[in-house]
Amino acid sequence: MSGAEVIGTMVQHDVFDTTIIGGGPVGLFAAFYAGMRGLKTKIIDSLPELGGQLIAVYPEKYIYDIAGFPKILAKDYVKGAVEQGLSTGAVPCLGETAQTIEWLDDAGYYRLVTDKGEHYTRTVIICAGVGSFEPKRLEAPGVREFEGRGVTYLVRSLEEFRDKDVVIVGGGDSAVDWALAVHPLARSTTLVHRSKFRAHERSVQQLHESPVTLYYPFYEVKEVRGNTWLEEVVVHQTRTGEELVFPAQALIIAIGFAADLGPLKTWGFTIERNGIVVDPRTMSTGIPGIFAAGDVAVYPGKFKLIATGVAEAITAVNHAVVHIDPSARLDAGHSTNVMEKREHAAAAAN
Repeated sequence: MSGAEVIGTMVQHDVFDTTIIGGGPVGLFAAFYAGMRGLKTKIIDSLPELGGQLIAVYPEKYIYDIAGFPKILAKDYVKGAVEQGLSTGAVPCLGETAQTIEWLDDAGYYRLVTDKGEHYTRTVIICAGVGSFEPKRLEAPGVREFEGRGVTYLVRSLEEFRDKDVVIVGGGDSAVDWALAVHPLARSTTLVHRSKFRAHERSVQQLHESPVTLYYPFYEVKEVRGNTWLEEVVVHQTRTGEELVFPAQALIIAIGFAADLGPLKTWGFTIERNGIVVDPRTMSTGIPGIFAAGDVAVYPGKFKLIATGVAEAITAVNHAVVHIDPSARLDAGHSTNVMEKREHAAAAAN
């Protein structure tokens, strides 16, 4: 929470040049680049640690769209992203959810209110990903009863599946990636899906070449059973009625998340598919001084990749710089030159 000081009859707030909402990969890179461009930067995130969905949901999952890494564990990538994101002076405010925003015309900056307090900023860059997210629940007898006792929606450590019979439900990237990650450790791995796989083609090919047992399409979990802990998963073929019973000490449910932008939807943006419509040339939301980047940003031809998001973050930061100071250069040049200018400015200030 930013501080305030009373001088005479005026209140002097601690005003930041830009405040980034969201501490995931895109928000962290936006913070790093904003610091490179000399902006006093703050990060606000509702989670208790930086890293966003990657660290909260998929720390043990490999990701593949990071330049320079054929693949990298999410937790390892986040470690580097956090170090980089904070290396240029960004101030993190964690466990805070943005609620409302108000332009203070007399002051010339925004007042951003969270559930913990008030922040003051000249610009805002929203890098909130998909917003708040909750896993979609599997409605089958026994599932809720065994949550936390064999049934899980979030994988925090692959070691918990070592030498177990594991059943995975789902057909998207997460389900396929978990199957590929779990099977080297597990005693057996079975993937159940009601339709065709919707994951990256290469991952699906690897899945078919792996020892994972596949039941698709038209297969669904009918029931889970056990005593104190999960012991069996009952699967049925929805067209023929065939029923199969698998021994299982772990059931990973990866059928997606329900996302919600929450209070951000009331800020006056144009909302489309739970995202904020932006001008891709500037990443502007249409509200002066407020930009968006990453999965939360929507425009024609959008690709939801980390690689895309960091490029959008650069665009957003550069236009935030010009919004604050119209005489500033939009393109600061090569990153080496930008960092040298930042270091020279810091040395001069000292």
